[in-house]
Amino acid sequence: MTQDTFARWPDDALTLRPPAPAADGRQPLLLITGGSRGIGAATARLAAAAGWHVALTFASDVAAADAVVDELRQGGRQARAWRLDVADEAQVLAVCAEVDAWALAQGLALRGLVNNAGVVDRAQRCDEMSGERLRRMVGINLLGAMYVAREAVRRLSTRHGGAGGAIVNLSSVAARLGAAGQYVDYAATKAALDIWTQGLAREVAAEGVRVNSVRPGVIDTDIHASGGQPDRAWQLAPQIPQQRPGTAEEIAQTIVWLLAPQSSYTTGAIVEVAGGR
Repeated sequence: MTQDTFARWPDDALTLRPPAPAADGRQPLLLITGGSRGIGAATARLAAAAGWHVALTFASDVAAADAVVDELRQGGRQARAWRLDVADEAQVLAVCAEVDAWALAQGLALRGLVNNAGVVDRAQRCDEMSGERLRRMVGINLLGAMYVAREAVRRLSTRHGGAGGAIVNLSSVAARLGAAGQYVDYAATKAALDIWTQGLAREVAAEGVRVNSVRPGVIDTDIHASGGQPDRAWQLAPQIPQQRPGTAEEIAQTIVWLLAPQSSYTTGAIVEVAGGR
């Protein structure tokens, strides 16, 4: 059994349309952090297929980001990538300002955010973790997501003159399981992000902004290699009720639904896509 056994894209992807153009005619723009690979890149592709124009950020891999942008442009969408360390608030402010200027020039308006940028580290017990590791984990996975979500609210909320929109935060089933003996720091940042999702959803619900979390389970992406275990997804397959890891495209399907008008009454939700784990 391989990943190719399973459908990677839904036949009705094009029914998940983005929001209607803004009152001034500007077309909907989606910002995806960590959009050059894995779940972020899969979301960019599926969102573009559904009608979104895409701005994406990446941490270091220029070639991968450019490849995604080129693919989206070939499909007829406006797309551009920016290098960004989401843990650096000054960088977040600068890049968001650049996205604003580019979007205005292209006739686009921000209507959605996918907060996907994140890191994991090597499996360790908490008493082996360095302060540097903990600060990096919190800085990228939690503070970075907060910085970018704040900037999105400033642009989406009707309180600030926006046309409304949706924010999807990428959490993890580790927020529920705890990842004991491996990544309790990662799990803690994702659990905190879920609380941020629920509180922020209530805070901006009357301002035209929906906020939801997606909790992937074990997904076959290269994030495992960055943690020193490239085969981890399939090694864990026997522990998953469906007996396989998920694909980035399966997570993207849920994300794009949460961005679409079809999920208009869904906010403050934590949606698990984890094969029953």
